[in-house]
Amino acid sequence: MKKNIIAISIIVVCVVISGIFLFSDNNKENSENSTASNISIVDGKQIITINAKGGYLPRVTAAKAGIPTVINMKTQGTFDCSSSLTIPTLNWRNNLPPSGETLIDVPAQNPGATLQGICSMGMYNFSINFN
Repeated sequence: MKKNIIAISIIVVCVVISGIFLFSDNNKENSENSTASNISIVDGKQIITINAKGGYLPRVTAAKAGIPTVINMKTQGTFDCSSSLTIPTLNWRNNLPPSGETLIDVPAQNPGATLQGICSMGMYNFSINFN
């Protein structure tokens, strides 16, 4: 009888742990590909907020074409390579502060344009698709 209780307990624990991993991966995937929650329009400029720490979130952003844009790079205790950012299209390269915000001005982009940012090691990237 004791062996059955122990076996059932082990199975229940395994199922619970598997469920936690399954649901946490889905939430991460959704946050990586968020397309609207990180955009606001202030004084006729589109502000796109991207968090840099252990990569860039969201990784993909859909933005409006034809209006001036500002990328707001936010860091908080960022000491990995994502703090060394390059945006080749803009010829922009800089080290982000460990904690704070860095504003990057982007001229109005044509529909279909894609702006990509990449860390110094090429491990992490993000893209902004203008529609």
